[in-house]
Amino acid sequence: MVLADVIARYHRLKGEKVFFLTGVDQHGQKVQQSAAKAGIAPAEFVKDITQKFVDLGKKLDVRYDEWAETTSKRHKKVVQGILQRLFEEGEIHKDKQAGYYSVRQEQFLTDKERGPDGEFGLEWGEIEFREEENYYFKLSQHKEWLLRYIEDRKDAVVPDFRQTELRNAVEKISGDLCISRPKSRLDWGIELPFDKDFVTYVWFDALTNYISFAGYDPSQSTLSSQPSTFRDKWPALQIIGKDILVPAHGIYWLIMLHAIGFPEDQMPQLLVHGWWNLGGAKMSKSTGNIIDPFVLAEKYGADALRYYLMSDIATGYDADFLEVLLRQRHDSELSNSLGNLLNRTLPLLNKYQDGLLHRVEPTEKVFLSLRTLANDTVEWFCEAIEKTFSIHSALAFLHNFVRRCNEFAQETSPWKLVTDSEHEERLNASLYHLSESLRMIAILISPVLPKAAHGIFDQLNWKMELSGKEERFSLADAEWGRLPDGHVVGKPVPLFPRIEP
Repeated sequence: MVLADVIARYHRLKGEKVFFLTGVDQHGQKVQQSAAKAGIAPAEFVKDITQKFVDLGKKLDVRYDEWAETTSKRHKKVVQGILQRLFEEGEIHKDKQAGYYSVRQEQFLTDKERGPDGEFGLEWGEIEFREEENYYFKLSQHKEWLLRYIEDRKDAVVPDFRQTELRNAVEKISGDLCISRPKSRLDWGIELPFDKDFVTYVWFDALTNYISFAGYDPSQSTLSSQPSTFRDKWPALQIIGKDILVPAHGIYWLIMLHAIGFPEDQMPQLLVHGWWNLGGAKMSKSTGNIIDPFVLAEKYGADALRYYLMSDIATGYDADFLEVLLRQRHDSELSNSLGNLLNRTLPLLNKYQDGLLHRVEPTEKVFLSLRTLANDTVEWFCEAIEKTFSIHSALAFLHNFVRRCNEFAQETSPWKLVTDSEHEERLNASLYHLSESLRMIAILISPVLPKAAHGIFDQLNWKMELSGKEERFSLADAEWGRLPDGHVVGKPVPLFPRIEP
């Protein structure tokens, strides 16, 4: 959720129109079983769980445009409309299946899921033999199309090694996809429009939310005939965990879209992130190997947590969550570096110049190189995000610039120049360069640390009419020299107090 929020904020920073959708998948057998175990109705059970996710988004300062809940009426209408259309087009048929069924994963298993010893692994949980009639989506007949699409579009999946993983999985497609469950054992789902004795299973329910909440009309058979409100939001960047790339999003979802008429240039791009591990193992509620994000956000604040999450993991890869690293990154990169830069610049301006800036830009190397690095950092920051969604790399470029600004402060030592009128111009130049650097830093860091970015702008007394509003920050303003001569900055306030262990 935080990664998606950062990317959405970055594109709004560029002045682009953004539709950020997130939400919850609420149907399924596991939900029905958990509700029964808790002694409450499934609708009440999912309402409580959903509220926790809503509250977490607020706690982490996540700003989305639409919240998806798969129990909503408009979602149900789209799901049933798509199913009816595919049924009429012969893409869905009824068949009987007998085999081993994973209760945990809610799917029938084949021999390819067996381990070298011929047994099904522990990851499948309880296994039982079942025989039942269900509806199937003709998945295998789209296999060659999907292989060709992946081959032709090199950035269908990011990072690229995940695309290789997907291609290998597509090669193994065989048979059709079971998309229903009989109501006799699962009634917590969306009823099939062509057979009231069945509900649709997770694939055509959960996956369809990406278009149902964006305004997709299932009665329109071509994308060009869709409402403009939907076409304006599509195609999408979909941010998913590595565990749901294969088969759900990389195979089932792309083939589903192809089957209902989405052309190749309107397929979503899949950005696949890794897992946060704990002690080298995947976080899991069932084993108790978890970290409570509410507790962390309450303890350290949303900005500290957001910064750690975005700076410590390389997009697409796993990382080990260590609370001590959260504190270290905050104190080292935010408190001691960025906070130090702010806390040494503003007090000097207020103490010796009544907060008044004088725009002076000497051609001396130490000043010229800082201005050049400022503009280069903007370019590198944007390139890292736009080419590979490498937020951690973008933040590394930004931290390098902050570090250089602190070195610049030491080299020019404005606090040593205040008593000598002969060095007045150099004093003015030093304080202007530090203040202008802070302004540009605030703009770049705003997608990751929105509250801190506002804090920097407030102290610079900059764009105060937009204080607290996201439109206060614009990438177009991230160029050197926007602070005018004679501008008066605000009062200094410690922005990143050190975290006491």
